[in-house]
Amino acid sequence: MMKIEMNPQVDKYLIDGCMRCKYGGTSLCKVNSWRTAIELLRQIVLETGLKEEIKWGSPVYTHLGKNIVSVGVLKDGAIMGFFKGALLSDTHKMLQQQGNVQSGRIIKFTREEDIERVQEVLKAYIHEAIGIEESGMKVAIKARPEPIPDELQQAFESDPVFKKAFYNLTPGRQRGYIIHFSQPKQAQTRRGRIEKLKNQILNGIGLHDQYKSR
Repeated sequence: MMKIEMNPQVDKYLIDGCMRCKYGGTSLCKVNSWRTAIELLRQIVLETGLKEEIKWGSPVYTHLGKNIVSVGVLKDGAIMGFFKGALLSDTHKMLQQQGNVQSGRIIKFTREEDIERVQEVLKAYIHEAIGIEESGMKVAIKARPEPIPDELQQAFESDPVFKKAFYNLTPGRQRGYIIHFSQPKQAQTRRGRIEKLKNQILNGIGLHDQYKSR
């Protein structure tokens, strides 16, 4: 029979939450609303033999040092997250993508009976995820999943030096700017953001970087 080792840090998480916001350790913590559901998900994961740890304030389950599954909460439910969920076959069509996250996928539950009903399916998904990690498979990450806004493309066409400076930035910095420039609904506001940050880009500085004294 498989020996299940429960990490006392996860026991603390079930009482206090992740402690990353002001509601940690209080009755308003989201973990309080979904504690029983999280405990059910925890037990299911532990029965697959993964190692229980706490990372980023929440339970994470690993295999040979690699992250496989996480358990946690959203405002409206408890979740089981798969770090390489995009590679799972998802036979039962249970996985959800959050925003533009490329690799991870989650399964959300709002009722404990739903967890109990699919616990064997969840174990099958976990075992598949372990197999994927052991095989060395990786998710092909797109460098820039967000489209370049028209206003930025126009700025490139009118200023080749600016275009070259932008593409000399790291992919992460490029993506940060693209998201920032794309947010306003009005084209005039988008153009204003680009103009305001143009010199920063020309100087090779990311959106959230700070100028450093030399």
